[in-house]
Amino acid sequence: MKISVRGSVRRRATGAALAALVLAGGAVGCSKDSASNASEESPKMTPAAAVAKAAKNTEDITSLSYRMTGRTPEEGRVKAEAQMRMKPDVAMSMKMTALDQGEDGTAEIRLVDKAMYIGGGAAAAKEMDGKSWIKFDLSTLGDDALGGAAPGAGTADKNPAQESTFLTGSKDVKKVGTEKIDGVETTHYQGTVTLADFRASLKDEDKATREKREKSLEQYEKMGVDALTMDMWVDGEDHTKQFRMQGDADKGKLDMTITFVDFNKPVTVEAPPAKDTMDLAEMMQGAES
Repeated sequence: MKISVRGSVRRRATGAALAALVLAGGAVGCSKDSASNASEESPKMTPAAAVAKAAKNTEDITSLSYRMTGRTPEEGRVKAEAQMRMKPDVAMSMKMTALDQGEDGTAEIRLVDKAMYIGGGAAAAKEMDGKSWIKFDLSTLGDDALGGAAPGAGTADKNPAQESTFLTGSKDVKKVGTEKIDGVETTHYQGTVTLADFRASLKDEDKATREKREKSLEQYEKMGVDALTMDMWVDGEDHTKQFRMQGDADKGKLDMTITFVDFNKPVTVEAPPAKDTMDLAEMMQGAES
């Protein structure tokens, strides 16, 4: 196994894994049967209260599907479609493209049975003895080891229903107006939040909620993000239909928009055929020998 092969596989894995990093703390579900009208605030429902209610509703999500467009600090422009199950076990599938990377920018990522599979299609097969998938065993590899081969891969098993909760830490959240997203009437909110303010806002949450939101926070700290500008579109049943995050990271701009297609519907993810898969552990042993 040539080192150059591992490097090529790593490049193909990067885009999908970075998308997983964003989504790992990224998504909130849309309503199963969204109301036809946007959420109307009562006299007591301030923008901050409306955002907090939508964030609270993320706690009951067991599965979701979504699409993503935007820019990551390292990969440039990306787009993806994904689905994820959080209960009874974690599983995810995502097809994504890093638009600025040509042939190396298209990849598929699957998370199932405590293993992550990253596929590079025919281009990868040319360099891996006809095999188009590489397997990472999450039960034996820690985040640091995964990060060495595919940045952000170690975060892909995290519940993606936490990201929009960042806006609850904003001190200037406001209502922008009403808009239609995929034909669904929504109320658009906007605010800015520092990571320090978000962490401070967690003191009033219960332990389980605080720990989940802390995991999302840590991912952005590792990216070097200090503050975020956030937009959230909430439907008539107080679920987030779409949100956008913008910030400055150590290696460039972060600007991602997540739109939710569905949630709490069955999600099935299958591992790729063994004949098409190269195991990372076996590949590394071959490189050492």
